[in-house]
Amino acid sequence: MAQVLMKDLNKKYDEVHAVKDVNLHIRDKEFVVLVGPSGCGKSTTLRMVAGLEEITSGEISIGERVVNDLPPKDRDIAMVFQNYALYPHMTVYDNMAFGLKMRKFPKAEIAKRVHEAAEILGIQELLKRKPRQLSGGQRQRVAVGRAIVRHPQVFLFDEPLSNLDAKLRVQMRVELKRLHDRLETTAIYVTHDQVEAMTLGDRVVVMKDGWVQQVGEPLELYSKPANRFVAGFIGSPAMNFIEVGIKDGGALWAETAGFRVKIPPDRAERLKSYAGQPVTVGIRPEDLRLATGGDSSDHTFDAVVDVVEPLGSEILLDVKAGSNTMVARVEPTVRVKVHEPIRLALNAERLHFFDKKSEAAI
Repeated sequence: MAQVLMKDLNKKYDEVHAVKDVNLHIRDKEFVVLVGPSGCGKSTTLRMVAGLEEITSGEISIGERVVNDLPPKDRDIAMVFQNYALYPHMTVYDNMAFGLKMRKFPKAEIAKRVHEAAEILGIQELLKRKPRQLSGGQRQRVAVGRAIVRHPQVFLFDEPLSNLDAKLRVQMRVELKRLHDRLETTAIYVTHDQVEAMTLGDRVVVMKDGWVQQVGEPLELYSKPANRFVAGFIGSPAMNFIEVGIKDGGALWAETAGFRVKIPPDRAERLKSYAGQPVTVGIRPEDLRLATGGDSSDHTFDAVVDVVEPLGSEILLDVKAGSNTMVARVEPTVRVKVHEPIRLALNAERLHFFDKKSEAAI
């Protein structure tokens, strides 16, 4: 396996600047996920690593080699695409063996590698079938198997699960993670699904408009987002955002119509310079709950239930507090009705604050 280095990587299509000064160091055997909304530059970045897109400027190294001018076949990478790209007229065995045949591998070595990969993926009984005889999940395994037999330095995955149904996606996520642990491969994985990113990645790269917004371990992105975009993108349901003013009355308060909360001392130190100014406060749905008699009024507020979404293991409450709408994730035992007034308590230690103009975390 090998490390992958991207230095000042840029991609322009005429007037469109799709990837902007990307600098990433993907370590040997690391599973890194590029995530972001459609058009953020993540697939373009992956395709530049693969050699399928020409680099406008910058440098890509795989292992010890700079690969800018190498064709894809010489980069020692294997790619798994969204549509699997299987040859419909070939059997599963021939699909998996095709790349090795093109490289003039001996028949015995090809057979050994194909059967080893088929055993790892549990598709031994499918080797004589054609792709049309396979389910979506089986085709996806074949596409991964075709990559495994190559024994590449780096695996590249371009949204490989997006064509699968929700249940199968969850199952395949687990299988891909298990496969990575077993093969100890270097992998770069692209997805628009932040749940996929959080569950698969050793580290996650969040992108927006061609820029890298933040790189970190999944829980680091969740608990310490660098800016409002990362905070809103990571986490499901998404973080609630409320525009508030910072008021200094001995203690610091974040307040707006229908919402007022005391800022904990450790946060207050950083927010003192914002007194009298508007900021954005972020509250994750899981940091809200129904208030009890023992909760301090400093960290509770009144709301009205707008929508109740029972999900079995939890209930999501869409509520209004003044003119502010937000989502609270509460216990499945909670029983409230639409239009019912309630009182919510928040975990003040886990509030997030963002500069109104720059949107950077404060």
